[in-house]
Amino acid sequence: MLRYLLLMIGLNSFILGGLSAQTFLRAQGKEIVREDGSPIILRGMGLGGWMLQEGYMLQTAEFANSQHKIEARIEDLIGEEGKEQFYDLWLSNHVTRTDIDSLRSWGFNSVRLPIHYNLFTLPIEEEEVPGKNTWLEKGFELTDSLISWCAQNEMYVVLDLHAAPGGQGKDEGISDYDPSKPSLWESKANRDKT
Repeated sequence: MLRYLLLMIGLNSFILGGLSAQTFLRAQGKEIVREDGSPIILRGMGLGGWMLQEGYMLQTAEFANSQHKIEARIEDLIGEEGKEQFYDLWLSNHVTRTDIDSLRSWGFNSVRLPIHYNLFTLPIEEEEVPGKNTWLEKGFELTDSLISWCAQNEMYVVLDLHAAPGGQGKDEGISDYDPSKPSLWESKANRDKT
């Protein structure tokens, strides 16, 4: 189910409710409202840096601004196997159930999850069959866990496809855009994958 939802979000952010009592939110005029039309104020925390690393956040922008450059620098330092181990540990430990429990106890009622597509599907140039979507479990597992933790805390999740296939903007630091490859807007294959 989450796979299909993720495909639907495209470049937009959607707000998901975690429990059956918490449903989708929507805009009504200048307000965000619950399904019954009652307004809600989202008090949220962004989970930037977890599923998408941005150079300005990591203070690496001077030498590695985009995630693919950050990954390349890590690989230069500790090799491909070390980089894979590093990212497995990073993704497993950067955000945990304890973090979500803490956010709720501090009065937050939502989190925003910036997502990198490469945790869910391969880049177009790595697909064995052009036009095919190879699904990767890692991103779905991480997102499912986050949604579950938030549901148990009656918190909303804002899914933000922050790094779409090819990068949706020329600012490589925030969309992992690689100028040597076609962007989302320059490639029908990237748009189809989104």
